Amino acid sequence: MPGPFDAFQDAGLARSIVQEIHRVQPGAAVKLMHVCGTHENAIALHGLRGLLPDWLKVIAGPGCPVCVCPASDIQMAVDLALTRSVVVATFGDMFRVPARMSLSEAKAQGGDIRVVFSVMDAVDLARREPDREVVFFAVGFETTAVTTAAAATGDVPANFSLLVSHRTIPTALSALLATPDIGVAGFLLPGHVITVMGTADYEELASRDRVPVAVGGFEPVDVLLGILELARMVAAGKPALVNCYRRAVRPEGNRKALAALAHAFEACDAHWRAIGSIPGSGLALRPELSRLDAQKRFGLVPDLALEEVRPGCSCGAVMLGKVEPSECPLFAKGCTPVRPYGPCMVSMEGTCRNAYKYRSV
Repeated sequence: MPGPFDAFQDAGLARSIVQEIHRVQPGAAVKLMHVCGTHENAIALHGLRGLLPDWLKVIAGPGCPVCVCPASDIQMAVDLALTRSVVVATFGDMFRVPARMSLSEAKAQGGDIRVVFSVMDAVDLARREPDREVVFFAVGFETTAVTTAAAATGDVPANFSLLVSHRTIPTALSALLATPDIGVAGFLLPGHVITVMGTADYEELASRDRVPVAVGGFEPVDVLLGILELARMVAAGKPALVNCYRRAVRPEGNRKALAALAHAFEACDAHWRAIGSIPGSGLALRPELSRLDAQKRFGLVPDLALEEVRPGCSCGAVMLGKVEPSECPLFAKGCTPVRPYGPCMVSMEGTCRNAYKYRSV
């Protein structure tokens, strides 16, 4: 029996959308950017780039939260585990992200670092081990930040705290538009983030920066619909926000989630790996929740002088969409998923990891 979402994987429907994309006449080459590791996974898995016309290029931006997590934040987590005898809990994707020392290397040296599937798993861990300090290393964009906010504003034990490394999307897009040599004509927005946040910030972005934006889901038809709408707006010279993921996204977003975020966090300037500081693109715990701030509790100071990208690694340029993963001299040679040299090869949301997994060999 057909499922309710089968239409979004229908090959015939996908082909018809591709034909519509080919009919668009922009009069020049067009470069679109998505900022979502899940979008990159879908595009690579289904071979969508190979279906697009020669004039249209879809590039991956800094949409992998593991990839943009700065080395300084990872080093703070390592220091907690190795020098403070703290239990550090985090997502499995973070374990092998390169820094001065990765979390997996710190674990091999005796650090108590554990994989959890959610922040509430870390809260439960703190309850089970009341004699140990437990720190949840909180990474991700607004979708995971909501779960961190729910924990921070709930009932947590006294031995639990948060090392917050959350990043937000809207201000990062404006920063990308101001970055030289990118030339992005439009953005495909991550549907799960917009499901939480709503469309207001992105409507403002489209109006202020005169850039087309489209909200897309994660099935092939979803992605192609978003690309089609962006191509049409670019060709017509009429930037706007188009919601191609209406089955999940409402203009007002998720009000309960937004209230939780507002209760727990305030905007702050934040460092993005290999990109630099972007004003207002991070989340910091509100002063009334400072008791949960692991940086304050343990006197941690981020070392922003740490090497972000290793010599010979092109991850910085990959995250800005300036080069393809295959253009990196280390790709599939000195850098593989088994032995990642750069952050983009670690997570299933990483651009290099997807390029490696779905490459033609």
